[in-house]
Amino acid sequence: MAVDLLLGLQWGDEGKGKIVDVLTSKYNIIARFQGGPNAGHTLKFDGIKHVLRTIPSGIFHKESINVIGNGVVVDPVVFIKELEGLDQFNIDYKAKLIVSRKAHLILPTHRLLD
Repeated sequence: MAVDLLLGLQWGDEGKGKIVDVLTSKYNIIARFQGGPNAGHTLKFDGIKHVLRTIPSGIFHKESINVIGNGVVVDPVVFIKELEGLDQFNIDYKAKLIVSRKAHLILPTHRLLD
């Protein structure tokens, strides 16, 4: 079994989401292991623009399982909006998306304290 890893080492927009989308069309599992919703991965299919902030870009691949791992920071408000945005494309994210119980959460109280 082979494993490929795309690791971004820059601070800004490197195009990781687009690269992952291009390279992983036949992959079984696509995972995010770090980062948060402060940046987005913009993808375009059939003239429709999709912006993902938490969900791995492989969610649009029919056969892949997508993982939000331990080191990812999840904002539940942003995450729910992303899921709602996928509803119109009939993506079964309940079957295709796994969220680690150890992923970090940004709660409304964190925003107030900040």
